Amino acid sequence: MALESESRTKGIWRGALALTIAAFVTKILSAFYRIPYQNIAGDIGFYIYQQVYPFYGIVIALATYGYPVVISKMIAERDVEQDEEGITYILKISLYFLLIIGMIGFSILYIGADWIARLMGDKELALLIQIISFSFLLFPFISILRGYFQGKNNMVPTAVSQIAEQFVRVVTILLSVYVLLKSGHTIYEAGAGAIFGSLAGGFAALLFLTAYWFKKGTRWKKTIIKKTKVDAKKIIFMLFVQGFTICMANMMLILIQFVDALSLFSLLVSAGMEEQMAKVSKGIYDRGQPLIQLGTVIATAFSLTLVPLISGARKRGDELFIKEKIRLSFRVCIVIGLGAAAGLACIIKPTNIMLFKDDSGSLELAILSGSILFTSLALTIVAILQGLEHQWAPVFALLIGVLMKWLLNIWLVPMYQIIGAAIATMISYMTVFAFLYYTLRKNIKSSLISKEIIFRIVVASVAMVVLLQFYLWISSKFAFGWQGTRLFASMQALVGVAVGGCFYIIAVLKGKVFSKQELSLLPFGEKAIKFLFKNDR
Repeated sequence: MALESESRTKGIWRGALALTIAAFVTKILSAFYRIPYQNIAGDIGFYIYQQVYPFYGIVIALATYGYPVVISKMIAERDVEQDEEGITYILKISLYFLLIIGMIGFSILYIGADWIARLMGDKELALLIQIISFSFLLFPFISILRGYFQGKNNMVPTAVSQIAEQFVRVVTILLSVYVLLKSGHTIYEAGAGAIFGSLAGGFAALLFLTAYWFKKGTRWKKTIIKKTKVDAKKIIFMLFVQGFTICMANMMLILIQFVDALSLFSLLVSAGMEEQMAKVSKGIYDRGQPLIQLGTVIATAFSLTLVPLISGARKRGDELFIKEKIRLSFRVCIVIGLGAAAGLACIIKPTNIMLFKDDSGSLELAILSGSILFTSLALTIVAILQGLEHQWAPVFALLIGVLMKWLLNIWLVPMYQIIGAAIATMISYMTVFAFLYYTLRKNIKSSLISKEIIFRIVVASVAMVVLLQFYLWISSKFAFGWQGTRLFASMQALVGVAVGGCFYIIAVLKGKVFSKQELSLLPFGEKAIKFLFKNDR
């Protein structure tokens, strides 16, 4: 029995690792593909795609982070008792529930596409909204299959399906927009082709999961289920409440983008900006989204590795261990988030040229860079609170942040255009973080980080900023007529990342922000220990 328990625990850890790697790969792909997309379609083409993207982001949250998690929990409970009839019952009730949700989502978007497009201020988006509505018909089946396999402690199908979905989606999107534009179609028709790529990704995920289901010989139980202890009302309650809270907690970046999709273009036009220029401005502003997403993924990749330790400690009732690891997660996130935000803000102009061909909107992107720190901290705290079984706090924080973003857009965009939108975004993320920070600190009843450690981190980041400014000044002096070119900007940006990143890491490590024991818990921590303590032997 002990061996079986140990084997199951190892399987859970391996599964968690597989899902973590899959999530990291898909988020990196999701951030990077938008760069060549903008290069192919231009700022207006990018604006068109980004206006509709939040609808797809909502579906991804439902089919990846929300309902599969809830379904897997219920199935895992029945699997321990080898209650296959109960598992079948859970799957059937869950499928009926999700089909209703999917049909509601599909109907709202498909039937209401014209109204939503008018609300956004651009009636030509209606076709794209109708195309993306079909993704709501796919998500129930994807969610059920992922939830089943995860509940059976088999994370491989979910992980592979996520990567397959993102890979097929990215390839289809880029090929569609390139071929359609080259063959003389309008920018909106090319956008519709790109949106179809999202459906292709969903079909790829569903195809793989279905094939795996039948390959393993899995079948619905055909017996009439009367003996199972599973209550249908409990299943629906868990799907409704836990599914909602988990989905909402993972929609922070998407819902803030959704506010911009609904309001920014129309606010720019109502403030007197010509429609074509407003589309270009929104497209330039949207350049910041992949940068925020990429920075956030990198910043949270390290801090979130500690969350499973926190969940395990909670089950053991080890309060001291929980507090230690929460503080460490928070510190890691501040170090990487602040470094990424400050570093990107410094080299934003060459980075903008390198990625998007010109330096349009560099000031706005520099402001948006600050969001990386607050989104990283907020997402880390969300994961910690979920590990501690506090599901509602992230939902309230997000609702406050969305309301704040909407009100600030209405106030700031007419005065400062997309600079106002960038400021509104950063303040909204700050608000979400502040609410979550207060909730977590109140929960653990102690400070999350000392003032001395904050001072050391800030000193390291300020020193990096000074170094990067000096580097940019020196490198510009030796441009020899290449300044402003994409090649020179790429060199400046990439060398700047290497120089600034290495200096910052060394400054943080030498500043003893982390102890030797803490470093040993982090990825690449052993190498950092060897570097720091090589003279102690």
